[in-house]
Formats: sequence, C-alpha cells, structure tokens
Amino acid sequence: MSEQKWQRSSLRHLMDELEQIGYWISHTTIARLLKEMGYSFKANIKRLSGSSHPDRDRQFQYLAVQKAIFQQAGWPIISVDTKKKELIGNFKNPGQEWCRDAKAVNDHDFEQDALGKTVPYGVYDLMHNHGYVYVGRSADTPQFAVEVIVKWWREFGQELFPNADNILILADAGGSNGCRPRLWKQQLQEQLADQLGLEVTVCHYPTGASKWNPIEHRLFGPISLNWAGKPLETFEFMLACIRGTDTDTGLQVNAFLVEKVYEKGIKVAKEVMQALNIEWHSICPRWNYTIKPRQIPFQSF
Repeated sequence: MSEQKWQRSSLRHLMDELEQIGYWISHTTIARLLKEMGYSFKANIKRLSGSSHPDRDRQFQYLAVQKAIFQQAGWPIISVDTKKKELIGNFKNPGQEWCRDAKAVNDHDFEQDALGKTVPYGVYDLMHNHGYVYVGRSADTPQFAVEVIVKWWREFGQELFPNADNILILADAGGSNGCRPRLWKQQLQEQLADQLGLEVTVCHYPTGASKWNPIEHRLFGPISLNWAGKPLETFEFMLACIRGTDTDTGLQVNAFLVEKVYEKGIKVAKEVMQALNIEWHSICPRWNYTIKPRQIPFQSF
C-alpha cells in the first residue's frame, strides 16, 4: 500500500499548508481570493447518464403508441409501483411543516422500536387521475402486487370500465412487478387473465427510467409532500395522510391496509411458464407482452 493520503482541502487546511511554506494568511482572506478566482463551495451533480440500453428510445416510443391505442379505445391504463417502505412509529420523516415547536422523535430508526414496516403499493388510474394505495404489512412480492391489482379491479376498475376486456399495465423493469420475475407473469395469468377474463398488456419502463413512470410524479410525489415532516406514528395516521393527498389537477387518493402475510421466495417451474398464454410483442419483447385468458383449465404450481 502506498503512503498517499486524501485530505479534504478546507480553508483552514489551506491556511496551515501555506504557513508551512512561509505564507501566513487567514482563512477568510483565502475564501475571498478563491471567490475572486471563480471558486465556490459546490456539491457533486448527477448529470452523466452513463451507458443506456440500445432500445431505450424505441421503448418510450412504443409506450406512447400503446397508451394512445388504449386511450382511444377507452380501455383502462394503470401505472403501478411500490413506494419506499416506511417504519411506523415516532421516527423522523424528512421535510418540514409549519408549527410552533418541532416534534421530538427517536434519535435512531431501529426497526425493533417500530409498530411495523409498511409496503405501500400504488395503482394509478391515468384515465381518471385517481390513485389507490394498498399498504401491506408483509413482504413486497409479485403475488402481493398482482392481488392488489385484482382488488382494485374488483372494487373500482370494473365499475369505471364496465365494457373493457383489455387492460394496460405500466410498470418498472425491476421490483415485484419487474420484467424478470416469473411469479409476476404467472400470477397475472392466473388471477387477472384466467379468473377475470382480462387480456393483460404489460409495458415496462427501461432500467433506470422509473422516474418517467406516471405513478412516481403524479401520485407518490404528492403523497411524500403531504406527510413531509410528520412522523408516521400509527397505521391509521399514514392512511389518513395518503387519503388527504390532492393536487391542483384534481388528484384523488384512496388508501387501504392489507393484513395478509405473503410468502417470499416462491419459485415457478419452467413447465408452468411454458403453459402461460403469453404473447411477446415484436418490439422489445422483454419489456412488452400480452397475457391472454386460457381456454383450458390451468394447473396451479
């Protein structure tokens, strides 16, 4: 190992180094001289995008085409994703709020001190600007994600779109609703396509492009602003903050607590995947596919 060291060059460090070579100058004078030479205190800027998938632009164009087709037909378009997991208890929540005295919270966010850990899964209806957040108390699994979509369809979707037999799902490329998990596709086949008779088209946003998923800035962003600076001390308070979220564009939000416990690590065999009635689109098939109802009784894995 070399003797090289990295040291933060603060104004006082510069003052000490200049003194060692025979120049005594105060740190305030150093600051003034640096500003005159165009230097200032700056942080890193996330600006370099790095390598991107060659089909990135092509996928965004195809997403726009699919959305236009479904909008013209009056079929449902939903954007889905899991919001950041939250600890329930007297923990610091980033942000500020108007108050006379700042609320004292725990100095450490230890999970053992929490009432529970929540998994907020959102379904955003692009056609009606309405959000639905199902707050799970278990694991974020593909089974949980699909069951949330089924709950939304049974309770709201089929009433909002009574004549629809097709649905478009916009999702990230990773997570419980990502393009890789076999269980995600198997559950869509079994619960949405086979049981409800829906033809399910899924379009995934490219890796690193989740911020373009509508649910991020149209639903999750306003929710975070609404509870900024407020400790999520109880499940009821968290749900109330979600339900109280609105925007100038007319956003309305419903929130529900999901008590069911979901098992992690469920595997889906190749034979089960081969039995799926899935049609891969010719453009970016990894990210775009349609799952159609099967005409024969399906076999559960």
